[in-house]
Amino acid sequence: MPLPLISLFSGCGGMDFGFEAAGFETAVALEMDPHCCTTLRQNRDWPVMETDIFSVAADQILATAGLRPRQAALLIGGPPCQPFSKSGYWATGDSARLDDPRANTLQAYLDVLEAAQPTAFVLENVSGLAFAGKDEGLNFLLTCIELINRRAGTCYRPVWQVLNAAEHGVPQLRERLFLVAARDGTPFKFPAPTCTADDADPQLDLETTSGFRTCWDAFGDLGAAEESDDLAMKGKWADLLPSIPEGQNYLWHTDRNPGEPLFGWRRRYWNFLLKLAKNRPSWTIQAQPGPATGPFHWDNRRLSRRELCRIQTFPDDIRISGSYLEAHRQIGNAVPSLLAESVGREIKKQLFRQRVRGPASLLPPIRPNCPKANVAAPVPPKFLKLRNSDSEHPGTGLGHGARTRLESVST
Repeated sequence: MPLPLISLFSGCGGMDFGFEAAGFETAVALEMDPHCCTTLRQNRDWPVMETDIFSVAADQILATAGLRPRQAALLIGGPPCQPFSKSGYWATGDSARLDDPRANTLQAYLDVLEAAQPTAFVLENVSGLAFAGKDEGLNFLLTCIELINRRAGTCYRPVWQVLNAAEHGVPQLRERLFLVAARDGTPFKFPAPTCTADDADPQLDLETTSGFRTCWDAFGDLGAAEESDDLAMKGKWADLLPSIPEGQNYLWHTDRNPGEPLFGWRRRYWNFLLKLAKNRPSWTIQAQPGPATGPFHWDNRRLSRRELCRIQTFPDDIRISGSYLEAHRQIGNAVPSLLAESVGREIKKQLFRQRVRGPASLLPPIRPNCPKANVAAPVPPKFLKLRNSDSEHPGTGLGHGARTRLESVST
């Protein structure tokens, strides 16, 4: 019989689908985004509370789930991560973090934890929550959980770890922090990686992919015409994308690489003109892509919804509602379902003493006969005027955008 869980900040269900595969069942999902709620309802029969977490009492959440305090097997959720994301440092070198009003969602999660007192809980967030010297969010959580233990007589002893999804079979390089604890204090050990990224900076320079699931494994059987969405790349850089080899980004066209020196080194976001390679995992799927924000397909187009879902290891029956950009946002914000399944299987085995059989059900198959990389095209003449027009990036907080913002503040 599936173990009942309460899901907060459910999004389009990435984490829920993973825990479902591990043997849990969502008794209630709370999500304020109407598009995500539509996706949840059209794919599963879970009770969905379409509301802001600050507008609903914890006892209402329990009542909707049909549960009383201490009856839920699990509480899961990923409070919005913008205050702790790496992107907050890109322009200025810092972010507001706990002073950002969006960080109040951490307290909202804790309020439900104290009211529900589940057998165990899982809190997921960006790896930036635990950045050395900037870990006040993580310390806040640990302090508050200890206060809950004193007030409620529980014995939650949280352990946390940053997991790279690719090291657990997901065909995507994506780091997420997981915090897990059992009400009775039973210790928890995170699942061991099935493979390891050898390179120090796998987001940009993954050299060894042995043991990893690849993009070809994920969606090599899918074609471009599967959906009605227009997948053609648009914008001023569309004609430049074919000149970038598989597995490269705009850095190919800098003076440190064999392409034309059209851009300054590190002057752009790393996912600018980023193209997937068939024989590697995908880079992190973005929630808010611009017209030149990858990763793009090796056929020089945007990825289809199904391809995006495969990269995120959603169950194959899942369909995402809304426009293409709306669907991309939902998928990009989600937790890879296989990563959640991997954590869920260990929770089920260690904290619930239940047997876990066979391999993870959401693990992509190894797809043979991966084709060779496509040959890159020459740079169109219209872009050659950009040669040597920019210098390399001077450092964090010193780029073009940061200087413009500082000048506007000073005036």
